[in-house]
Order: sequence, then C-alpha cells, then structure tokens
Amino acid sequence: MSLFSSHPSYLGVDIGSASIKVVELKNESGRPRLMTYGFAEEPVDVIHDNTDAMAKKIASLLVKICQSAKVSTKKTVAALPSFSVFSSLISLPNMNKKDLSQAIYWQAKKFVPMPLEEMTLDWKLLDGEIKIANLMANGQIKNNANALAVANTAAGSAPATTPATKDKKEDNDLKVLIAAAPKKLVLRYLDIFKMAGLDLLSLETENFAMERSMIGGDKNPIMIVDIGEITSDISVVENSIPLLSRSVAVGGRLITEAVMNSLRIDKKRAEQFKRDIGFLPGQGNLPQVIGRVVAPIINEIKYCFDLYAASKSNQHIEKIILTGGSSFLPNIDQYLSDLLNIKVFIGDPWARVIYPLELKSVLTELAPRFSVAIGLAMREIV
Repeated sequence: MSLFSSHPSYLGVDIGSASIKVVELKNESGRPRLMTYGFAEEPVDVIHDNTDAMAKKIASLLVKICQSAKVSTKKTVAALPSFSVFSSLISLPNMNKKDLSQAIYWQAKKFVPMPLEEMTLDWKLLDGEIKIANLMANGQIKNNANALAVANTAAGSAPATTPATKDKKEDNDLKVLIAAAPKKLVLRYLDIFKMAGLDLLSLETENFAMERSMIGGDKNPIMIVDIGEITSDISVVENSIPLLSRSVAVGGRLITEAVMNSLRIDKKRAEQFKRDIGFLPGQGNLPQVIGRVVAPIINEIKYCFDLYAASKSNQHIEKIILTGGSSFLPNIDQYLSDLLNIKVFIGDPWARVIYPLELKSVLTELAPRFSVAIGLAMREIV
C-alpha cells in the first residue's frame, strides 16, 4: 500500500535469488520517510541466467511489485550482489589525479581474474574526496559517480578485500578502494530496469547499502553478517567503509534442507520448525542440526576476525550485526555471542527511517530481508 504521495523520493531495489524487494523513501529534511514497500517471493537468477526470458521475468516482477505497492517514483538505486564484484584495498604513493588513475588501472590488473576490458572499474579514495560513478543513459559508467563498492570474489575463495597493512609510509600513502564488475552484468541490470520503466540512477554493492541502513554514523569496526537464501556475506566496516568482505555458500536453503532430512518432513513444515525452534535450548537435536549447517559461516567469521586483527595491529571488531532472511532464527544472536565471545545483535534497518507506528510489528518482521533495499533507497537522502 502507498503511505504518502509527495516528492522527491527514491526507490531501492534488491534483486535476490529467492525474492525481489523494493522500498520507496522520501527525503524529509535529511531524514528518510517510508512511502511504500513491496516484495515478490519468486526465485530469479540475474547472475548466471543471462537469457532474455529471465530479464523479462525480473522486469515483469518489478512492474507488478511497483504497481501493487503504488510506487510514486521512477528514480531507482539497485545493488550488485557482493560476490559478483571483485575488489581490493590498496595503498599508493601520493600523486596527481592523472597518474593516480593509471596506477589504479595497473593495480586492478593484479587482482581482477578477468580482462579489464570486460570489466567496469570504479574506485574510492578513503582519505579525502570519494570517487563515485554514475550510470549513464547509454549504458556507460564514468568514474565520477557512486556505484561499485567493496565485495569479494566467489564463495569460499580468498578474500577480495583485505585491510591495508601499516608501514612506515602509511601517513603519506593514499588509501584507495578499487572494485570491478563485469560489464555484461552491469548492462544486464540496465536493460532490466529499462524494461521495467524505471530510471536507474546508480548501482552499488550490497555491502555499502547494508552499511548505510544497519550502521549509520558509527565509526567503530563492526561486522555485518548477512545470512541469505543461498549465500552468507560477511563484511567488516570501519569509518563507514566496508574494508573486508567474504562470502560462503551457506544460507537459509541449506538450513531448511537439513531440517527436512533430519526430521523427515516436507519443506513447509521444515520452514516452520526452523522459525519456531532455531537455536533455542531444550528443543531436541534440531539446534545441533542447524549448528552443523552454519559451522562454515562461523569459521569464516573467525577467519575475518584474524585477518582484521593482523592488519590493524591487533585492533578488534567491536560487535556483529546480523541481517538477512535467516537472522530471524530464534536465539541465533545469543548462540553466536556465546560461541564467538562477542556482542551480537539483530540489525534494524528501519531504525533511521520515519514510518507510521501502526506498521511497526509488520516492518520488524520484514526488517532482516529489507536491509539492502532500505540502504539503497537511503543513498540519495542521508
């Protein structure tokens, strides 16, 4: 349903593997106000399925969601999945802008396992002005425009983003976050949103969107763990910049399948057991079954702890914020806190959004799945 009807407002669109989520936010004196929201629980694959049929399916779903939610704007921000973007944090000597662009290009050739001619390259100076990247109407991306951000390679692979280690020249070096995404994927997104009749202002990675909605102005080192349907993404954010990112091919689907096999029940009942029991103690062996599935996520979290501490002279991450569809598992925050000896919280992406209080219970239930879409819609406002 549409809550308000004034302008300007921005639409955040999160195309996930199991659902599509949209959130429209209005800029109200620098604060985001909820206009409307909507979603469709429909499996789609924009990454691996590059057929016209899949693009038309996603565009059609977007049209239906926007019509059902009575979306009042076409100004849209969308996200590329974190695992589809290659990135790295580098240090370079101080130099002029012309030389810096060339140096970044050659550094990118070292970590991107694809020809750069096939990639869209973007970069951010972590000290000083931030370079951003705008999506142009002709499908080209220029290096002046808020688009690609930190992400990682593939699930279970070496980290694509590692905090820069300190050395004697650290005070004079430029810290640069560089990222690259396949041009074909970027153009696919452009085509989909054009078919849906939406004006795609920019693309960025999910990590930056989640940092915006989940952390805000907190400058301390914080870890965000996004437990999705297929994969779980882990990022370490400091001073509003995702410095370290990893992904592991474990998500809600594997948890559901494990419950199905353990209890010999169908998918619908397994989903219900998962939501009702999760990690609650005294509930038979189901918490142990789920625990075995999420073990790779926990191992990846520990690995990120070690990477960050090694690069920051034993500085430690302050807390973990959970999001994603499977962060609703009962007692998962306490389970991880006890296991990892760190504060763990369920994130609230609506915390900085103005919305009618009568919607609080509904929005709280939806919150874990909407953190990316909310962060995207907030990009032009906060």
